[in-house]
Amino acid sequence: MPTYRPSHGGNLVWAASLANCSPDAILDFSASINPLGPPASAIAAIQAALGDLNAYPDPTYSQLCHAISDFHQIPPDWILPGNGSAELLTWACRELAELDVTCLLTPAFSDYRRALTAFSATIQEYPLKDFRVSSSEFRVSSSVRSGLLLNNPHNPTGKLFTRDAIAPYLDQFEWVVVDEAFMDFLPPGEEQSVIDWVKQYPNLVVLRSLTKFYSLPGLRLGYAIAHPERIQRWQRWRDPWSVNSLAAAVGSVVLQDIAFQQQTWDWLATTRPKFQQQLANIPGLQPLPSAANFFLVHSDRSVPELQATLLKHDQILIRDCMSFPELGDRAFRVAIRTAEENQRLIDALSRAMGNGD
Repeated sequence: MPTYRPSHGGNLVWAASLANCSPDAILDFSASINPLGPPASAIAAIQAALGDLNAYPDPTYSQLCHAISDFHQIPPDWILPGNGSAELLTWACRELAELDVTCLLTPAFSDYRRALTAFSATIQEYPLKDFRVSSSEFRVSSSVRSGLLLNNPHNPTGKLFTRDAIAPYLDQFEWVVVDEAFMDFLPPGEEQSVIDWVKQYPNLVVLRSLTKFYSLPGLRLGYAIAHPERIQRWQRWRDPWSVNSLAAAVGSVVLQDIAFQQQTWDWLATTRPKFQQQLANIPGLQPLPSAANFFLVHSDRSVPELQATLLKHDQILIRDCMSFPELGDRAFRVAIRTAEENQRLIDALSRAMGNGD
């Protein structure tokens, strides 16, 4: 039985060992994955590409890059597909480590520290006070070569930074990396992506994930958008064929799946406010507003204990926030799932918090 505590959500083997059940029996709220997917277009693309498994992928990923190019209206040579956005984060942090200091908002996704520490980067942390931040709060001397690593929407709070809030950073920092792993959950008119600024600001890199919105975490696919010189440098650093042929085939089609995108936006717009209110109605729980497909919830009860109770009695996994040192043991994160699944969690939480039958 695994005894370690996972630093990421979605570890169903670990959860099943505590719940004494099969991993398939776990209802997973710990990984913020779209419950409506994978889309049928993705499954069809995988089936069509099975015959290509006896050949190496195209090392330039030209078809995938052109699909991303059409989607974002960015030239293909400004795009680098990766083995999930996690791989691309590694190369971003290698470059950030070359600067004197990297500014990081906390609480921060644990992989940021992992990747920065791997290259001996100097990290300067800035707490997200009351979940607000302004450029004046980044107190870095102008004589210091500094970078900023920011995710938007912010994980784990769900805070959305506006483009106007981000704009000053591009002049303040030598290099800015914006991780937009959850941005596609916001529909046109609400999203605050800065992808269209990349050609104007050569010091800007945007990271995107295709696994969360399209429910493909096992396939591992993301991409970076940056100046071609940086894209070429990262290509020289990494192993060849980082993206497998099935992932490349899927990425080439899902960005064109307008029906699935609209279905997801419609689901989230109706499900998110109801779920937030249901969580807030449970005494001892305080969910924060979120622009993403998850909620950060403060708890009056120790979360590791609450997590264990939910696993053993209900086979439900929530994401403890022990990997976010600033949050301690009184906060957890939950994905937004279908209305029926959300209700199952609400009932289990009510019982666990001492408010149910």
